Amino acid sequence: MLLIEHPKSSKPTQPFLNRPADAPGLPPQAEMILSAIETGQYGRLERRCVARAEYRVKAMLKLFSDVAGTPPWTLYTRDANARGLGFISTHRLPLGYGGVLDIMAPDGQTRAIPCTLLRCREAAPGWYEGALYFNRAQMEFAV
Repeated sequence: MLLIEHPKSSKPTQPFLNRPADAPGLPPQAEMILSAIETGQYGRLERRCVARAEYRVKAMLKLFSDVAGTPPWTLYTRDANARGLGFISTHRLPLGYGGVLDIMAPDGQTRAIPCTLLRCREAAPGWYEGALYFNRAQMEFAV
């Protein structure tokens, strides 16, 4: 019988930010997409200069370019650090645009954080994976 061993991951175990106890869970489809993205990155070397910690909450993004009366965009966060966060969304968002992210911080308080979209690309049919950076460091997300 042939046994195949999986190579050990070159990625260190990822730290976690404590999600607030009263933060609602993510929809099952969003959890599935996040799980698939993480599985696809197994064994990949970490290229970020500053690590991010897993942090999964629902957030709302209002872009400065949105027409008045447009509802905010729904994001499901993947991970975060003091400088930015990763997310998934059912919307392709415009790169380089600024806005304000309403998000529940690890302390349970809702924050309105000025930010800029850095990346947004299709991850699965109807789902987009992206990143944004905070215009000022948000130490409540520091790893």
